[in-house]
Amino acid sequence: MSGKVRLKPNGVLDEDPMTLQDIAYKYICNNLDVISYEDESLDRSRILRDGIVLPNDICDRLLEAYQQFYRHLDDRFVTLFRDKHRTSLKVVHLRNSTLTNSGLAILMRHELYSLSIWYCDRITEWSQELLAHHGESLRSLELGIGSHMLQNRDPNDKEPVDFQLNCPNLRRLVLNGVPLHHKLQFAHLDDLIHLDLTSCVLGNFSLSALTSLPKLHTLILFNVWPIENGLHAICALKQLRTLDISISSSGNGHGTYDFPDETLEMLMDNLRELTHLDISGTNLAGNGVATKGSCYKNTDIPGLVSRTQRPLQFLGLYHTAHWACKRHDIPAIEIAGDANEQQILTAARYYYDRPVLLTRVLNDLYHLFRFENCKDIHTALDVVLTAMDRHLKFKHMQISGSATLFYIVKGRDRAKFGTPLRNHIIRTLLNGMEVHITDDTMLRNGYLTLTQFQMPTDVLFEYERLISVLLHGVSKTEQEGFVQRIAIYLLNTLACQVDGKQKLFLGELGVVSTMLSLIKDRLTRSVFDDVMEVAWSTMWNVTDETAINCKRFLDGRGMEYFLRCLNTFRERDELLRNMMGLLGNVAEVKWLRPKLMTQKFIEVFAELLSSESDGIEVSYNAAGVLAHIASDGPVAWTIREPSREKVLASMVEAIRRWDIKSERNINYRSFEPILGLVRCYETPQCQHWAVWALANLTQVYPDKYCLLVEQENGIQILKELITHPSPYEEIKEIARMVIARCSSWP
Repeated sequence: MSGKVRLKPNGVLDEDPMTLQDIAYKYICNNLDVISYEDESLDRSRILRDGIVLPNDICDRLLEAYQQFYRHLDDRFVTLFRDKHRTSLKVVHLRNSTLTNSGLAILMRHELYSLSIWYCDRITEWSQELLAHHGESLRSLELGIGSHMLQNRDPNDKEPVDFQLNCPNLRRLVLNGVPLHHKLQFAHLDDLIHLDLTSCVLGNFSLSALTSLPKLHTLILFNVWPIENGLHAICALKQLRTLDISISSSGNGHGTYDFPDETLEMLMDNLRELTHLDISGTNLAGNGVATKGSCYKNTDIPGLVSRTQRPLQFLGLYHTAHWACKRHDIPAIEIAGDANEQQILTAARYYYDRPVLLTRVLNDLYHLFRFENCKDIHTALDVVLTAMDRHLKFKHMQISGSATLFYIVKGRDRAKFGTPLRNHIIRTLLNGMEVHITDDTMLRNGYLTLTQFQMPTDVLFEYERLISVLLHGVSKTEQEGFVQRIAIYLLNTLACQVDGKQKLFLGELGVVSTMLSLIKDRLTRSVFDDVMEVAWSTMWNVTDETAINCKRFLDGRGMEYFLRCLNTFRERDELLRNMMGLLGNVAEVKWLRPKLMTQKFIEVFAELLSSESDGIEVSYNAAGVLAHIASDGPVAWTIREPSREKVLASMVEAIRRWDIKSERNINYRSFEPILGLVRCYETPQCQHWAVWALANLTQVYPDKYCLLVEQENGIQILKELITHPSPYEEIKEIARMVIARCSSWP
């Protein structure tokens, strides 16, 4: 349902937006309970609700939409169409599904008009009897890669399955990789006009069987070899308009003809209606040199001399011998080759269902983008997305496509991408990364491409899937590898810029435990790297105002790792800042503070008050932790040493050392915890830290924090503090500074 990539009049590169009808189908796919319910007695299969009748056009579109938006089409979903009196299917195109023979039987009982099966490897040869019972209604049958209806599942088993196509009304037949039995007949397929036998194994099957198809106008024999002895049978198909006898590779002599010029000339003389010809990978274009006595003129391909005045609409010359696609005089309007951008894009459009060949074409496209030589961005993007979407399970296709996407998204046209197009790119990348989650190259390409998008705005619509893919990259890839570093960088970026609900989800998926595992590993090996540093930063972000994630940190031996990192890597300023920022979040949670009340922890926090690491950051965060702990009152101070009075005095001493104009490496989304300490009249030292924090932030970053103080009723709270007898004058003076700053700021 996604539209073609288009360059719109305003210069924006985008897809057509979803129609209201598309939005409705997406909603139903996301809320199947609207039309159905799960039957527990049938393995939670979907059953249509009473009173609902779905006509044919709705059923066809619903099946298509479910695959587009969810991909995981299975038997439980197609049970929805079990009742033929209330549902009706005519066009069923299955791709990348886990459907079995049983599920296919439900669909085929609808007397289908068109059936297409690609990458559905749970459908086996046992389902061929469905064709015998329900094939009479079919007008189009397409059995692509990964469909084993007419072939053995073992790819090494080239023994043909004995089958006869009981589909007398077929007009279009596509078989991919099927070993053909010598007894196979086509004579009863009177109406067949399109036959595609891509990669089929001929064995004892003779192409002379095709002469019984007088209406045939399209014949695809891509990767079918040898066919030289069958060329006379092909020449008898006088109505042919499209002929494809191309080969993906010329290895082992495939595609090599003894008399190439004469062979091609013979085909042209007999197939006068031909408009589309593909001879890629063969030597049929000759060597470009005229033979003695030939009327070779006006074309650099001797066998096409008869078409110089009537050029072909399309000619496939991709990887043809003697670099035929680079010749000057070629009698064709469109050419598939690798000589230039136009030929490469043409090849990509024509070879969209040939994954091995299409992967090579995408590699050619990749090199164009890598050296910034591609001009037709919208066509290039369209062919890459189409290729990746159609061949999700083909790993090399996903790797080539994602590498090309990186350069497209990285390019200067990125700013022109509309929202639907950005969503399509991200969704396509995630699909490929999920299916090939164990391949580091695929993950690397995907992560690098995702870094080119605006985080988190562009990815929020797929936030949960992205986090799962990132967590895998962080935890499962090689130690200290590039994939792990880029994954944790993205994870930290997302954790930093999302709201509380998404921080909760991060915790539920195991972000905190994953980060602690990374830290434990590096402590065990006495290694400090950017992964260690970012792991603490990520936990700092996911614990911000999220108490359950703070608890997960404590329960995962986080304080033990904190002390070990402190002792092992004390000179690492960024690490100290990140760790103390995290502990500041933990200390804000009142019911977790008792876990910090140990002599060892308090001694460490008090010692860090005098730290000059990373400016004032470490000292500031240490004071914040102690201020929150002390705000619970003398009764909660359950240790004898260091004493509460001594720690509070050290905290005030540290605050007085800090420069009020210090720039900060911190980001507050709310002042609620700080303003809570402003009200702590029982312990003025806690108020001292809180008002100093507000003064510093409003002095240095007034644009952001003056407004935040006002929005959270901070001015009124500070005015109350000034009139209260408990705080000492120094605190009130700082409070006045905050009020004055906020009052003077627009």
